[in-house]
Amino acid sequence: MNTEIARFPAAYALIEEATRQADFSMASDALTGSLLRTLAATKPGGRLLELGTGTGLSTSWILDGMDAAATLTSVDNAPEYLAIARTYLGHDPRLTLIEADGGAWFEENLHERFDYIFADTWHGKYLLLDEALAMLKPGGLYLIDDMLPQPNWPEGHAEKATRLLRALDQRPDLWLTRQVWATGIVMGVKRP
Repeated sequence: MNTEIARFPAAYALIEEATRQADFSMASDALTGSLLRTLAATKPGGRLLELGTGTGLSTSWILDGMDAAATLTSVDNAPEYLAIARTYLGHDPRLTLIEADGGAWFEENLHERFDYIFADTWHGKYLLLDEALAMLKPGGLYLIDDMLPQPNWPEGHAEKATRLLRALDQRPDLWLTRQVWATGIVMGVKRP
């Protein structure tokens, strides 16, 4: 199968170079990004949430798939990486970049509801999973990546990933699909 990507987001190459210069090694890969873009396009006028902005590589893909009426809130706690995202994506009026600890952000925003959540950090994935899924509207998409073994995983992380997958499989409120593709994508849809 050909996995070439025909079109990248406009700012992608600039963000990728800035990411490399910042020695940020936790960015989502381009295959994951292409899926994020495609799925963002299924939520016209939607409210989207990204937990773990990083330098904005995945953010650029999500924005590329969104229509003009959709909005994206992206949260990260690292100002040096958020600065890269702000430089290249901060002009987009659909995007709100928030510098905050994930746990504190959840405490203040549990009342919010989203059509799409990409949990690319600990909060909303390994921490506060129930809270993140409670914020997902019926029919909403829940997406995580890096569920196949990765070279940057710390010692013991494989066991955490296995426990997370088991917990997701047992949830009665999600239809779940595991994809052995890219870095290991898991996609859930909130059941009504």
